[in-house]
Amino acid sequence: MSSTSTPTSTSPAESALTTTPVPEEVGRLYDRLTALDTEAVGGSLHLGYWDVDDNDTPLVEAADRLTDEMTDRLRIVEGQRVLDIGCGVGQPAMRIARRTGAHVTGVAISKDQIARATALAESAGLSDRVAFRHADAMELPFPDNSFDAAVAIESIFHMPDRGRVLSEIRRVLRPGGRLVLTDFFERGPVPAEKQPAVDRLLRDFIMTLARPEDYVPMLRDAGLRFVELLDITEQSVRQTFEQMSRGSQEMQTVFDDEAEEKFSPASMVDVDEFGSVLLTAQKPL
Repeated sequence: MSSTSTPTSTSPAESALTTTPVPEEVGRLYDRLTALDTEAVGGSLHLGYWDVDDNDTPLVEAADRLTDEMTDRLRIVEGQRVLDIGCGVGQPAMRIARRTGAHVTGVAISKDQIARATALAESAGLSDRVAFRHADAMELPFPDNSFDAAVAIESIFHMPDRGRVLSEIRRVLRPGGRLVLTDFFERGPVPAEKQPAVDRLLRDFIMTLARPEDYVPMLRDAGLRFVELLDITEQSVRQTFEQMSRGSQEMQTVFDDEAEEKFSPASMVDVDEFGSVLLTAQKPL
């Protein structure tokens, strides 16, 4: 990532947050999150995916299930190249490589995450198939047509301009290559009594909410074709916040000590208006 990278104007898909995400600040946040013990979620700092009647599966398994749901939509085969945008500490990238035989390159704005991911891949014996680079998704350091597919698990909401990120992904994808991502959105008007919890989440995790209806025009403007948009809120959100709330005190230590109120996963459990979508798109042949 260039140290001079500055935020651009937000796209119509982004809600009115008081501050636009700044890449350097997001990097510092995830440097702090990386210092936490993430064994409880298997190193995957993202939502889980549960069947509608299944609430007992541990978050670590449900997080892997979400990775698998997204991987299946990439339609990749052994030997192909996958870009993981916002790769975290590398657990999803390594899982994709193991399941498919693909070569996976992960990028993240956090230097500490890249260092941890590289070490974990080496210890897992996957360095020949998985690699990680410190990079800004709005300025991907790869030539055109470098990858057969791209995945972005809960990362695009940290970026100042979703449209610019989608254009960069289209540039580095080969013709016919697929993009699968997840994003957060407002399913309906948030009641006034729940709004403070949502505001704290957006503030402390430095992110914005999307409007799903804007994704089709955004994809078109970026040169990508819409394939699928699924509301996965019922399979993902409440159960994740419920399980995350058990370790919320530890999580709060990464946030600004001067903040009067810090994000708590428990405060989001009953915010049914806060949703998650799974999007699939494709670069035209």
